[in-house]
Amino acid sequence: MDRDDHTNDADEAEPAGRPTLKTLAFMTGLGVTTVSRALKDAPEIGAETRKRVQLVARQIGYRPNRAGVRLRTGKTNVISLVLDTEEQIGGFVSDMIYGISEALAPTPYHLIVTPYSRNNDPLEPVRYVVETASADGIIISRTEPDDKRVRYMTERGFPFATHGRTAMGIEHPYHDFDNTAFAVQAVARLAALGRRRLALLAPPVNLSYFHHMRDGFAEALAEHGLMEVPLTGVTVDHSIEAIRARTAELMRRKVRPDGIVSGAGAATFALVAGIEDAGFRLGSDIDIVSKQASRLLHLLRPQIHVVNEDVRLAGSELARAVMARIDGKPVAALQSLSRPDAVEAFGEGG
Repeated sequence: MDRDDHTNDADEAEPAGRPTLKTLAFMTGLGVTTVSRALKDAPEIGAETRKRVQLVARQIGYRPNRAGVRLRTGKTNVISLVLDTEEQIGGFVSDMIYGISEALAPTPYHLIVTPYSRNNDPLEPVRYVVETASADGIIISRTEPDDKRVRYMTERGFPFATHGRTAMGIEHPYHDFDNTAFAVQAVARLAALGRRRLALLAPPVNLSYFHHMRDGFAEALAEHGLMEVPLTGVTVDHSIEAIRARTAELMRRKVRPDGIVSGAGAATFALVAGIEDAGFRLGSDIDIVSKQASRLLHLLRPQIHVVNEDVRLAGSELARAVMARIDGKPVAALQSLSRPDAVEAFGEGG
């Protein structure tokens, strides 16, 4: 029994009614070995035969048996997205999954989501996937400057890509949004609107993009000669209720901001509510420039100035990066950074 025959046997261990290689062989009039090789785009099989087999496979819904694939190649054809269960609302999770799935669609790879709670150790789900070999590659988000997950996977030679950068001296695949440039653009817009006392609703301090956003905010404040009104006690990760209450409290102070840079669209809903709770009007008393992952904020208040982050693009880039890393491509070619588009506004205050 040769290796290809062994694969065919594994393929036949299927639930009743599920198409197998033998089903394809019967329908195309070809041998099982020929069908198997045609599905893998083997060059020794003619182009017309490969097209015909692959067309029939799609029409009958054939999918290779993962157990058989793993037995033959040692691969699972699975990519694991390790995702915080409390990740942002407003389409972030669905857009990320959509982008990854779109990139995986023409490949043998399938996506599984491995959830974890930010109250638990984020290394645990990564360790589980690596130790059980339940995926060929991992995508993680919420990166930290010194990220123990990155160190762990690097030390074990496990392919991965990160949504966000690190600052730990380890080169690895990533896709990131340029939050420094976002903050610089946001402050410049507020300065152009005549705002002089700005607050920043930032990410949690342990995350890499906090430092990027904070650096851009501070740099632009200095460039435009503006004053910061610290917004402390809350981050974009806090509940809407907490951000709303903290914003209202800040707005009732004698020295209050007349402009806010918001690091997340979902949190901006709470900022607006807090501003209005304190009796102030968006667009006249204060302006907001907010990053958003889905284009919803103008439906809340058209006076909000927005910068869009394409999370679907991020998902696609991350999927391509991790697949390329699985194939042994060099890390330097698997790092990408999205620059923000121009700030948009949909209405005028007054």
